[in-house]
Amino acid sequence: QVQYMESGGGLVQPGGSLKLSCAASRDTPIVAWYRQAPGKQRDFVAFITNLGSTNYADSVRGRFRIYRDNAKNTVNLQMNTLKPEDSAVYYCNTMPPQDALWGQGTQVTVST
Repeated sequence: QVQYMESGGGLVQPGGSLKLSCAASRDTPIVAWYRQAPGKQRDFVAFITNLGSTNYADSVRGRFRIYRDNAKNTVNLQMNTLKPEDSAVYYCNTMPPQDALWGQGTQVTVST
């Protein structure tokens, strides 16, 4: 089965940017990013299909961009104008997500 590995998280100030990368062991029709803040449920952030169609959660639309880097075989999430409420562990998975495919995620902290 496919395996996902997330990277690129870190500490950034409000208004800053980060790029997350999701490496998959094989191509899947849809790859999505999710995030989970402490004490909250895991929420959908964005997805991209193998045809390049995308969709975003309302909370990130206009600030985040999901795209495929075919040269590196990754699905990236460019996050701009970051807010403290974007702080979470970010994961990639299929859509709908499969429990067996959750990885360790990558931590994003937006703080002064």
